[in-house]
Amino acid sequence: MGLLQEKTEQNRATAIQFITLLSAGDVDGFIALYHPEASLWTSGATLISGRYTREQIEATAHFVFDAFPNGLAFFVRGVTADGDRVAVEAESEGEHISGVVYQNLYHFLFEFKDGKVLCLKEYMDTERVTEVLCGGQRPSK
Repeated sequence: MGLLQEKTEQNRATAIQFITLLSAGDVDGFIALYHPEASLWTSGATLISGRYTREQIEATAHFVFDAFPNGLAFFVRGVTADGDRVAVEAESEGEHISGVVYQNLYHFLFEFKDGKVLCLKEYMDTERVTEVLCGGQRPSK
């Protein structure tokens, strides 16, 4: 196995581990997989869209899981990896604190540095985010 292929497989395994920890609600676990210089970018123009530093992620991630008292499960549907980039197609499902069942489809793009997640880009159905996670509220223009 060549170095690039070995790095690719390690990054693929780390991305899947990240989603597994996310599904388990293990905030400390998935935060530990972030590089110190990491950022998270969430698509769209919702109340939760934008770019966040590792420190901001760590400070706020538990709030997402607090909104799902019985958990928010993630299911990996496909993975494509090449070097320091891993693309994951996934679905989620969980009962929101409002009683509404939240389901969404995702494309996560992981970019790695030194075996850690440097940048995570999260693409999803932003209308579903606004409807359930944000209670129908939208950012002011």
